[in-house]
Amino acid sequence: MPTSMTAAVLTGFGGPEKLQVRDDVRVPSPGRGQALVRVSAAAVNNTDLWTRQGAYGLPDDPAAPAGWRGELEFPRIQGGDIAGVVVETGEAVDPELRGTRVLVDPALYDADTDDANPVGLLGSEADGGFAQYVVAAAVRVHDMTGSPLSDQQLACLPIAYGTAMGMLERAHLTAEETVLITGASGGVGLALVQLAAARGGHVIATTTRSKGEHVAQAGAHVVVHRDATDPLAAIHRAAPRGLDVVADVVGGSAMNQILPLLRDGGRWVIAGAVGGPVVDFDLRRLYLHNLALIGSAMHTPNHFARLADAARNGNLDPRVAARYPLSEIRAAQHEFAQRTHIGKIVLVP
Repeated sequence: MPTSMTAAVLTGFGGPEKLQVRDDVRVPSPGRGQALVRVSAAAVNNTDLWTRQGAYGLPDDPAAPAGWRGELEFPRIQGGDIAGVVVETGEAVDPELRGTRVLVDPALYDADTDDANPVGLLGSEADGGFAQYVVAAAVRVHDMTGSPLSDQQLACLPIAYGTAMGMLERAHLTAEETVLITGASGGVGLALVQLAAARGGHVIATTTRSKGEHVAQAGAHVVVHRDATDPLAAIHRAAPRGLDVVADVVGGSAMNQILPLLRDGGRWVIAGAVGGPVVDFDLRRLYLHNLALIGSAMHTPNHFARLADAARNGNLDPRVAARYPLSEIRAAQHEFAQRTHIGKIVLVP
């Protein structure tokens, strides 16, 4: 094993200049219950950009620079979407795991239970996969032997598809229910479309006109263009009896506009705020119609296990929008920030 590796190191909150690609970073050693994974592919997420920018704010100061769980230690290696091969194992880990092709669950949980909640993330509260090697808990690496998906496709799954799976599970979407998916061409949005359609849901998706065909191909039954003359009327026509579920990654002012389209007893699950994190909200609309507003951060271990099963069985078709070598991480994040891509942008160490 080499003693040093190449990694993209985040040195503080700020712009792309805070990312430094170094080739003298020490290869981590797996501790008790851990595995060392040689990274074959790692995808870019909103989380990476927002963490670098310190865009999450603090409870008492929304404008304060902070990571998604608050304080962040630097230097930090980002990257929560990781596929690779186990090359070393620590104590109390079956050595037979070595050589196994794996998908890494990047969440750090608050308990050792199937329904535990994430309280940290590889690439945020611990070093992640924008490097040649990463350490992860052995129970969080999932065997992908036999999966028909490429390593780059596997790297599209953990955060985007894991977040989407968590949203749909927490909203209890069932077959025949109508679900509106906002921001449907992004990583989480496209994952929501695929997973909701696979459950038998009637999928209405909002996106830009230029990306509508790709969203329809992913499984959306109705695509509503955001620049349509009256997108709310189009959603109402597609769901005349009301929406059962809204799976929202946009937030912003559109939330108050769409809320009346949710049927009595409907569920609104939200896992993003690219349209704006702070909104005016009429609480009467919530309690008078028995609506459920559900915050959803990533997934539970059980949710991720279901995702891993789907990946092994080839029941997913993640789209790789672009590939970059790790040395070009700034260019990859720049393309990601333009939001003209469909699917995921992947880094290859």
